[in-house]
Amino acid sequence: MDFTYNEEQRMLTDSLRRLVSDNWALAKRRERAQQQGLDQAAWQSLADLGVCGLLIPEQYEGYGESPATLVAVQFELGRGLVSEPVIPSAVICTTLLLNSSNEPLKTEILPLMASGSLVCAVAYLELDQRNEVGAATSSAVANPGGFTLDGAKKLVWLGASADQLIVSTVLDNETALFLVPADATGVVIQDFPTMDRYRCASISLNSVSVPQQALIARGQLADDALATALDYGVAALCAHAAGAMERLVEITAEYLKTRRQFGRPLAEFQVLQHRLADMLLHKELAVSMAYVAATALSASNADERRGLLSSAKVSVAQAGRFVGQNAVQLHGGMGMTDELEVGDYFKRLTFTDYLLGDTDFHLQRLEQLFDRAN
Repeated sequence: MDFTYNEEQRMLTDSLRRLVSDNWALAKRRERAQQQGLDQAAWQSLADLGVCGLLIPEQYEGYGESPATLVAVQFELGRGLVSEPVIPSAVICTTLLLNSSNEPLKTEILPLMASGSLVCAVAYLELDQRNEVGAATSSAVANPGGFTLDGAKKLVWLGASADQLIVSTVLDNETALFLVPADATGVVIQDFPTMDRYRCASISLNSVSVPQQALIARGQLADDALATALDYGVAALCAHAAGAMERLVEITAEYLKTRRQFGRPLAEFQVLQHRLADMLLHKELAVSMAYVAATALSASNADERRGLLSSAKVSVAQAGRFVGQNAVQLHGGMGMTDELEVGDYFKRLTFTDYLLGDTDFHLQRLEQLFDRAN
């Protein structure tokens, strides 16, 4: 896979960097993070650049771009700490729907998602789960008009911003995925902020009725669609974190050039130069592993794909922690205050470890894959 930007990718990333610089500056970003629900203007500005329809094929009025373009776009969004539901909706839910066999639902929903007029979120984690994917207690029961859903989901990434929820349930002892309107009778959404200035939601389903056409997939097809969607989410998250690291290294270098001690800029002290160089090396490692994650998406073998993605996720999380911690330290006491945006980047990079499977989960998966291969 060639990761050298072509002319279209350069134009897209240049436009996206200008948009992010204008609309996701510190004050605007923090103000948006305090709001419940979706900022329609901000979301539409991303949709107008093609971000929402990036992975959607042209037959569904999208752009059908490759994982290489996904990395380029997420890198720019990470630089600006964009917290709109690009990964939950435009990456994870889009991929899940594309890997389902419900053609009428795809024809109806995907064009709306590509235009930015509809946002989805996937609800799969249950109250006693940490990294598991399969539903345990949420249930679906068939009835003459469709299905009745009951259960509870936690940590639904930007769930309160969604118009539609993709919910995992157990139907006749197998996984079933349903598309549920967020405002359906019996759906209760409790929105809350997270420390890294994202937002999550807890969702309860109390005898929620959905029609038969709301069934996205069931059985092995549902398991595979959800797993593939989360794999795409991991790749996007790695690129997002790599972009955040690049910007944080730039912020730290600018601070060292302007902050003076003993009559000299801090950037002239050799020990600090070495520390900044180490941050740069870790950032470059993260960028390389983001490319590895994108390459993995094209692997036909599921074990190979997941092995590469887990390796990338672990490496990027470790690099992010190193870059974030050192940026705070190099800013001295100012790095601990809310005055500077360095803390925002530190928190986002720290919590990268916990999104879509933490380091322990991915190391265990790598161990299992290694044992299986030997």
